[in-house]
Amino acid sequence: MKSILLPIDQSEHMNAVLETARQLASTSGATVEGVALRPAFAEIVAPDPIVAVTIPPADWNETEFCRAVRQRFDTFAAAHPASGEHAARFRWRGGSAIEDNALGSLGRVYDLTVLGRPGGQGARMTALESALFDSGHPVLMAPPVPRPTFGETVLIHWNASTETARCVLFAMPILRRAKRVALIAVEGAISTGPSVRDAVAYLEANGVKATEKTVTGMGSRPGEAILAEATAIGADLLIKGAYTQSRLRQMIFGGATSHILSAAGIPVFFAH
Repeated sequence: MKSILLPIDQSEHMNAVLETARQLASTSGATVEGVALRPAFAEIVAPDPIVAVTIPPADWNETEFCRAVRQRFDTFAAAHPASGEHAARFRWRGGSAIEDNALGSLGRVYDLTVLGRPGGQGARMTALESALFDSGHPVLMAPPVPRPTFGETVLIHWNASTETARCVLFAMPILRRAKRVALIAVEGAISTGPSVRDAVAYLEANGVKATEKTVTGMGSRPGEAILAEATAIGADLLIKGAYTQSRLRQMIFGGATSHILSAAGIPVFFAH
């Protein structure tokens, strides 16, 4: 992974997002490219024909906003100068601020997009879903507080889904560098397909030694079981196929992705 897209806004957890992106970039000498992410403004929908118009507040100053978020990016970059073959490098993309729905198309020309965990004063769910569903590339969700290490002990949630298989493939460069890789399957939350032991054999064929474990889900919340196992093994990264159930079903009945999006305290590498 050599090119990382990092949308910059004024959320309170932005420093944790910057640090998580730096940690990832430092594993391979990647370039972190910052871009201003415009705040969410009120949207007015007019019928006949249906047109949605975004209305910024009267005192909105885009030039000042872009200047402020770039300064935040540049300050962080200056505090972490590139030194050595695998050091992270920082570059500002420039131009106007982009909206959430543009993240996905922009992310198609980067290996990965890094965003904060949605909710509260953190990232917006609309930004994360745009990057996840429209880019065709993975998303790294940073926790509210950065971890001291990244990608040394990795937990993979295996449910035999297409999304999970794609996620593992995208994450292979990280998995090959990890000191420990473990797979977890949750009873009652496994699709028809290769077993967790098959997944271990696939990883070993690609030079990644891994262990496997099947656990009982905590009631109807497999996400809780996954995060509990991540805590138990001291994982500093979770690999997770995102929305292997539909978003509507997850909204109604809950799901592992929804729980992890709201509760993960470690970086999560998602792909759909």
